[in-house]
Amino acid sequence: MNISEQFWNASLEELKRGYIQDADCYTCLLCGEKLEKGVIYPHEDVFYEAERYMRLHIERTHLSVFEYLIGLDKKLTGLTEHQNHLLRLFYQGKNDKEVQSELGIGSTSTIRHHRFALKEKERQAKTFLAIMELLKEKDHYAPAFIQPHKTAKMVDDRYAVTEDEQQEIIKKFFPEGITGRLTKFPPKEKQRLIVLREITKRFKRDTTYTEKDINHLLNEIYDDYVMLRRYLIEYGFLDRKSDGSQYWLKK
Repeated sequence: MNISEQFWNASLEELKRGYIQDADCYTCLLCGEKLEKGVIYPHEDVFYEAERYMRLHIERTHLSVFEYLIGLDKKLTGLTEHQNHLLRLFYQGKNDKEVQSELGIGSTSTIRHHRFALKEKERQAKTFLAIMELLKEKDHYAPAFIQPHKTAKMVDDRYAVTEDEQQEIIKKFFPEGITGRLTKFPPKEKQRLIVLREITKRFKRDTTYTEKDINHLLNEIYDDYVMLRRYLIEYGFLDRKSDGSQYWLKK
């Protein structure tokens, strides 16, 4: 199970704390970092047991779970830019007057109205979540959709892909198997998404690649490696330095 699947399958409590645990380790839901249970981890002359060090990891790497979640694409959070900004200010501990002053809108009563609207959104979300959980018990024909990757820059109809569709697309464009070469670059957006996602599995997480490294790796998959590289960045799978000297998988 990849990190996106773990993220979307996590419970609310697991999402809030930012990590899950199994018999042997703790796994960060935000980036996939794993810490082995029973191991002591040092940081700045202090030694931490694994779970405490995982919380430290989240603080150092992601600032907080809130900051990570609020930074996700608006199609994933359901928040408008204005709501996103308000929640960031509320999280910073600002009172209504301070928020009103910083945004330069209305009055403090306007901010209270926004707070009420956000609480209403929370109630709706809880109700909808309960409805969908109950639906799972009755809807035996619902297809199994592939979860969108968390670093997707824009979530739209391209991501409405079932597991069966994914397997068909992979077989079509990688007839020699997922470790073989790409026969041609897909003409349809949905197909491109699946193919690009498979290509990312050939990269190592937490590894920085030079442009030469990236080109060599992609050239083994398809002749037009420059196009592959461009689309991997466009779809939010890869990130790079502005000068193109270093590339890495987005977390």
